[in-house]
Amino acid sequence: MNDVVDDLFRRTSGHIVSTLTRILGARHLALAEEVAQDALVKALQTWPFDGVPANPSAWLIQVAKHRAFDRLRRDRWLADRAPLLAEVFAPGPEPGRSAPPDARLRGEPAMPDDDRLAMMFLACHPSLPREARVALTLKTVCGFGVGEIARALLSSDDAIAQRLVRAKRQLRDEDVAVELQPAEYAGRLDSVLDVLYLMFNEGYTAHAGENLIRAELCTEAVRLTSLLVPVTTVATPAVHALLALMLLQAARLPARVGDAANLLRIDEQDRTRWDHAMIARGMEHLDRSAAGELVTPYHLEAGIAACHAAAARYEDTDWARIVELYDMLAAVNPTPVVRLNRAIAISRAGGAAAGLSALDEVIDQPALQRYYLLPATLGELSRELGDGARAAEHYRAALACECSEPERRFLERRLSELT
Repeated sequence: MNDVVDDLFRRTSGHIVSTLTRILGARHLALAEEVAQDALVKALQTWPFDGVPANPSAWLIQVAKHRAFDRLRRDRWLADRAPLLAEVFAPGPEPGRSAPPDARLRGEPAMPDDDRLAMMFLACHPSLPREARVALTLKTVCGFGVGEIARALLSSDDAIAQRLVRAKRQLRDEDVAVELQPAEYAGRLDSVLDVLYLMFNEGYTAHAGENLIRAELCTEAVRLTSLLVPVTTVATPAVHALLALMLLQAARLPARVGDAANLLRIDEQDRTRWDHAMIARGMEHLDRSAAGELVTPYHLEAGIAACHAAAARYEDTDWARIVELYDMLAAVNPTPVVRLNRAIAISRAGGAAAGLSALDEVIDQPALQRYYLLPATLGELSRELGDGARAAEHYRAALACECSEPERRFLERRLSELT
């Protein structure tokens, strides 16, 4: 039951928080989060006894609305927002908002009227530090917990919690406007793309939990990124590159999990199960991303994904080209994870010994010390070199790190094969 409520809450909380914040203003973001959380608590208290409602998302929304009404009645300043609140959260399909009349009359592409996307741009206010913008958006729009955000950003729970508190306080104290002027969107776009990228990645490979894939996060990230494409003021080559990356990666989702929800590596996947229509759309956006001279990390990662998508068989993969792209990516975005992935690509192009040599550059990186993929990669390469004892040692170290259950089963299977 708790898993059912948690899944529904993730899909509904972003709508509740985003819409309430639009109506009540940024300084009442805490109230929006509070009533959304109240709805979750009530579901956990009542559904085990009364059963799951026929329309559970609508049930959560209505509970949040009533909680908000209770607070409105106690706050004279907010009383005039009550009619609008009742209208927006009326029973029925999830409401949308129409574009401003003047934009429609001029035929100009307006920003999509999507409360979640608007909340992203609000949370990415330029006065907030970049790390705080990303954390706040993942919390309010995506429904991530503090621990999930910490894992996605390779940070600690305490650091993320402090960032969130400071960011909410700053938005409240400055009482920033929810509705943005057209010129303000471009200045916040990079941070929004950061969030969409992390949102998709958490869906593509969950950092913890029973499932390797959280398809609803991938779908929502693709949807929100797609909303930016028709808007000329923000439809930059980076937007097309990020959407290309998402589509090319999402096309492989049906083949990433095998029987009993076990992890399938790319060399084990049935490529006939890849979504080739989605690959074609990804390649189209990759072509559109080539406009201009700026090359972003999204361009390079999409290029890497395209190399995998273009190979009819795993043996046909152009690993030399992938290493070239990782070299370029490491030059513009030298994060520990990028350098780790570069070492993996080197091992496929030049052998396990070359991969281990490349890993020497990142093996002592603090951010990777609790990241299971580093010891797991060391284990795989040691196994390929015939050093079973060292491989087992690395697999045990990987099992001591947090990871999803399918990843854990993969590591246990590898370890049992050695021992």
